[in-house]
Amino acid sequence: MPNLGVPPSFVIHMPRTLDIIGTTCRLRPLVPEDAESLARNGDDHEIWLNLRDRFPHPYTRADAETYIARVANQEPVTSLAIVVDGCAIGGISLRRGEDIERVNAELGYWIGRAYWGRGIITEAIRRATGHAFGALGLRRVFAVPFTRNVASIRALEKAGYAREGTMRRSAVKDGELLDQYLYAAYDDRWVR
Repeated sequence: MPNLGVPPSFVIHMPRTLDIIGTTCRLRPLVPEDAESLARNGDDHEIWLNLRDRFPHPYTRADAETYIARVANQEPVTSLAIVVDGCAIGGISLRRGEDIERVNAELGYWIGRAYWGRGIITEAIRRATGHAFGALGLRRVFAVPFTRNVASIRALEKAGYAREGTMRRSAVKDGELLDQYLYAAYDDRWVR
């Protein structure tokens, strides 16, 4: 919010009101109260094996609190909690490109194991992608799942993403050299 000549002690910060409601989940900005649930759902070796190394394992409440604090003042909001039954069960984020790549973003996501196989992540991907194309004005959103991550690949495809190619030997996870697929969605083909 701009200052408009008001002394800093009098500036009122408006609450972040982004709220994307779907049939299986809700996407909203992360709040400090999400830390316990995120830690409980995210502290899973199988989840960690499919994420970037910046997502720590074990995943503690302190890790969740640190992440929530880091994204608390994002403008625009690009990191969201995936909420089911009032509980943050995972997260979905858009990492915006810079410079000449500013029209696209990389999508990353995870949910707790207890919620796998219920269509939640597919809907979260659809909703976050719609937000990227609508509110954020992006033109392309992409994801790079490991080729072994069949569930993530299936969720991307169900959400409307197309495979652009294979990035051979492009990642190291847990000491193993892995291939990744490149999936993308485009604003001019997105069904809203």
